Amino acid sequence: MMFESEFQKYVESQKKNAKGRRLELLEKDLTGEEKLFKEVLWPVFQTFDGFIMQYEMVSITGITMYIDAFYEPLAIAFESEGFIAHAENISRDRFDFERSRIRTMASKGYIYYPITWDELSKKAESCRSSLYAYLGKYIGISHKDLSEECD
Repeated sequence: MMFESEFQKYVESQKKNAKGRRLELLEKDLTGEEKLFKEVLWPVFQTFDGFIMQYEMVSITGITMYIDAFYEPLAIAFESEGFIAHAENISRDRFDFERSRIRTMASKGYIYYPITWDELSKKAESCRSSLYAYLGKYIGISHKDLSEECD
């Protein structure tokens, strides 16, 4: 129960500083973003501090794009990706746009960290372990120590 109430407070705080398209995105169904936070980000970070939902970035060509959850201190772009929306029913134009998003993140120095809906549902512990291992390079803790924390 604690997560749900904290998540709602967090979303409301994000809406207060949002406008335009970002605000529209924050007012839509946030099921994917909530699952990403609940299953991986909240258990690992245990805070919403430093995160920006629906983070806005502009490509070199001027197209505005959004990241599900951006962790500003380490410039990590977390994405919750469903198979149908990001693979099965994707058009060639959408495929090109998705790759442009990834290149835009790379050009800005962001770490692109996608996690699929199926992984969040079936392998959340593995996702957390992988994230602990990645973060370990920043905090000087070995993968073994971080993995034991997941058990």
